[in-house]
Amino acid sequence: MPPNDEFSDKVVVQLNDTHPAVAILELLRILIDEEAMSWEKAWALVKSTFAYTNHTLLPEALETWSEGLFAKVLPRHYDLVLEVNRRFLDSEVHKIVPNDESRRQRMAIVADGQIRMAHLSVVGSHSVNGVAALHTKLLQERLLSEFADIYPEKFNNKTNGITPRRWLVGCNPELAELVDATIGTEWITNASLLRGLDKYADDSSFREKFWQIKHQNKENLVKLIKSRFDLELSPNTLFDVQIKRLHEYKRQHLNLLHILTLYRRLLQNPELKIPPRVFIFGAKAAPGYHMAKVIIHAINLVAKKINSDARIKNMLKVFFWPNYGVSAAENIIPASDLSEQISTAGKEASGTGNMKFALNGALTIGTLDGANVEILEEVGEDNIFIFGKTVEEVEDLRKNGYDPFSFYENDEELKAVLDWLSSDFFCPGKGGLISDLTKGLLDWGDPYLVLADYRAYIDAQELAGETFLDREKWSAMAIRNVAGSGKFSSDRTISEYASDVWKLNSVFVS
Repeated sequence: MPPNDEFSDKVVVQLNDTHPAVAILELLRILIDEEAMSWEKAWALVKSTFAYTNHTLLPEALETWSEGLFAKVLPRHYDLVLEVNRRFLDSEVHKIVPNDESRRQRMAIVADGQIRMAHLSVVGSHSVNGVAALHTKLLQERLLSEFADIYPEKFNNKTNGITPRRWLVGCNPELAELVDATIGTEWITNASLLRGLDKYADDSSFREKFWQIKHQNKENLVKLIKSRFDLELSPNTLFDVQIKRLHEYKRQHLNLLHILTLYRRLLQNPELKIPPRVFIFGAKAAPGYHMAKVIIHAINLVAKKINSDARIKNMLKVFFWPNYGVSAAENIIPASDLSEQISTAGKEASGTGNMKFALNGALTIGTLDGANVEILEEVGEDNIFIFGKTVEEVEDLRKNGYDPFSFYENDEELKAVLDWLSSDFFCPGKGGLISDLTKGLLDWGDPYLVLADYRAYIDAQELAGETFLDREKWSAMAIRNVAGSGKFSSDRTISEYASDVWKLNSVFVS
């Protein structure tokens, strides 16, 4: 171990969410028990060593541990966390609110029989960051606002990033080669140079090359899906893609309602002027997450019905990629036209799939949530399809009493597709198989406001469909998405961590 006064100059530990937070107590234990350091000096060194990245706004994902279990498994660490908690409440919290017992209880690291690892992470670190500008703002103003009052200097933002070496050069080599030939190769390590593609969005020759690469990627994906899953698709369609963890706040079921809306419209009017679409889903659900599994089941039942319905003349196809993973994403993303980023505003910390799609020339349809806000800023409002309620509107709707039945009863199309989904049309004789989906949206309060955003989403999807029919316009918009993706390189993210949090100087590698 380096000398005490040099330790935090040489060692920084970045806590990636709350899962490794016990490390704070372990370093404290080593310094006190093994290095015979005073509490004050040890705790100061611990705080200067650790930094905490929060990756979620969902309260259920902020880790807690039972006091009883913690004390049994880690008795010394339990003694230490009790002392950390006591000192924190009696000194730092007491200075701010000496007579506010309810706030002491809310901010406590140990309370109600639980050890709150997020609170330990904030108190035991010198830096606390979110992973998108909106996410960090919500951490400071809502989720961790009382800690931000005490430690305003700790809070900072580090918007997530992706590596263009893997997510363009690796998975989309033909597009990477076109970019190289157009603006040079330095963008690979300085992604801000992608901005140079902006001027080529209006170049018809470049647009045609770009479109042909996208089409070839779609042909490659069609062949892969045919060979692995025996499903016939056409590359001459709009590839509408939602690949991400299955969670109600990500609203795969809102996407499903749009599919049903289009299906119903086509059955009523087979000559409807819309582009043919392939809807591709990829997701996994937590083993005990019942509603997520119901949504997966519903998507697959709807896919089976639509894919075999000759009446709609192959205008719609739906495919759920089995056992979805990153290798699948490397095949899907380069072929995608429309990127579904439709979480309830205020729930997605950042997202990185949204960045990967934009870098590969897919247009985003999404809410003002997570890094979508910054993608909008980078690509411009004319090159993205934004819809739905904002964080403030979501909060107001909940505060004033959200009634999903009011949306159901006042929107004929919404009512029709929900009633359709509630029937046994998609699972003859077994209507109860997916009944919990519609119950969740109506009887159980629609916690993620799917019905409140349905009409705005349908309107945004109509605009996306109309735009796709104009090949030149769509290509120009897609090129501007690639050009606007430079900010979202992980090189920029890591550089910000290095300079702002870790206090590292850059080193030239020959």
